[in-house]
Amino acid sequence: MDRLRPRERQVFSGFTKAEIEKMEKLLKESGEQLLNREFCQKIAQSFNRSSGRAGKPIVKWAEVHSWFQNQQQDARDASKNMHVLPKASPPNRMDGISQMPQEDSSKAGEKIPDLSELEFEAKSSKDAACRYDVDMFVAHRFLGTGEVEVRVRFVGFGAEEDEWLNVKKAVRQRSVPLEHSECHTVKVGDVLLCFQERRDQAIYYDARVLEIQRRLHDIRGCRCLFLIKYDHDNTEERVRLRRLCRVR
Repeated sequence: MDRLRPRERQVFSGFTKAEIEKMEKLLKESGEQLLNREFCQKIAQSFNRSSGRAGKPIVKWAEVHSWFQNQQQDARDASKNMHVLPKASPPNRMDGISQMPQEDSSKAGEKIPDLSELEFEAKSSKDAACRYDVDMFVAHRFLGTGEVEVRVRFVGFGAEEDEWLNVKKAVRQRSVPLEHSECHTVKVGDVLLCFQERRDQAIYYDARVLEIQRRLHDIRGCRCLFLIKYDHDNTEERVRLRRLCRVR
């Protein structure tokens, strides 16, 4: 299953004011066509050819796709919130999870810490270990081994895509995109989250840094190259810093 991992709050921040205004207009006029890859590619190409993008990073189709997807998700969330009671748990939180019905009564006295201020990402068992943002934790259960599993709902997907995942092995605090000024903190051997773009998918995977080519920064920011090796298939690729996120 090829799914673009939504980044609800950490989105491409390099759009110009004119580009955002154009996408806002298209958002009102084009409907579902917005998430079509060919449509996003045409928009990205038009941005890259404009004089307003001179000296700025190239816009990728996936970044346009992500922007439209985030806007549509925000609109859906706003519509839902109109019908939700004030005390309902917000998305991407673990508030109250310790009060949910427990499937193993022998562990009834155990509680999961209050992590209400944190956001999470989870490793999907369906997509070769790629990472998706967590919308909410629907339920939890204690296994006979003493380990905890949570039923995860991913941002941008419905209940039919929910998965039971091991808390320790598959769930962690949300990774943070690296800023240009932070490139010196990246070391050989570090495990980072890397945005992998292929012809048929654009997804985040865990990867290890094998080699770093340090280069002088310019007006566009960090120009260093990072040779990384993806954990899920052991393939290697040289990438720029903008495709990397710091794992927490």
